[in-house]
Amino acid sequence: MKASLAAISMAFAVACSLAFAIAAPSAASAQSQPVVVELYTSQGCSSCPPADAILAELAKRDDVIALALHVDYWDYLGWKDQFGSPDHAQRQRAYARRAGKGMVYTPQMIVGGRDHLVGAKPMKLAELISAHYRAKPAVTMRLTRDGDVLAVIAERNGSAALPEKMMVHLVRFDPLREVEIRRGENAGRKISYANIVTSWDPVAKWDGKEALKLSIDLRGDTSPVAVLVQTSGHGPILAAAQMK
Repeated sequence: MKASLAAISMAFAVACSLAFAIAAPSAASAQSQPVVVELYTSQGCSSCPPADAILAELAKRDDVIALALHVDYWDYLGWKDQFGSPDHAQRQRAYARRAGKGMVYTPQMIVGGRDHLVGAKPMKLAELISAHYRAKPAVTMRLTRDGDVLAVIAERNGSAALPEKMMVHLVRFDPLREVEIRRGENAGRKISYANIVTSWDPVAKWDGKEALKLSIDLRGDTSPVAVLVQTSGHGPILAAAQMK
């Protein structure tokens, strides 16, 4: 199994190289921001380890904000995912409703809050990340931290059209955990999980008419954080930044 996951990681690295080579950087890419990739996964899902391995590769990159949202709906198969949360499953179902889908699956990746990818498909994922990264962002955002205070500044990028309702999310995540799975479909495997989401909180609404300026108290929390501006109703993610 280790060889298989290593092969998946290598295939993804090659796919990324090809995707970025096919699309040479343009002037717009100088303004590009990291692309958010959400992975819906579970320790109790036998199909998930290849996708987990891909996310671990993504977590090393500066052009991607890789976030693993572990769901709880496979816990009945014999192994409770200690990272699983009903809130993550609820977010995945909200994406499905917006897309007109009647079911949710693992593994599933959602790129930029817009493109859905079921399973571990390295070349397709690399192409989507490249396309999102090259697109001129509608919103620019930057983060700074001074002690326990995280400052967020976001504004419309030029004359870009913005939706009337946007939500600002603060995401905390654990960079790396290794788990020995003793029961269920992955029994006997030791799997490394990257960028495990530990909390996902909406912190502000924004209409884009004026620049957004937020100060967020992170007192006592040293976890890496990401801030996302997303169209309300689980629409496209318009801006993202992270501090590790």
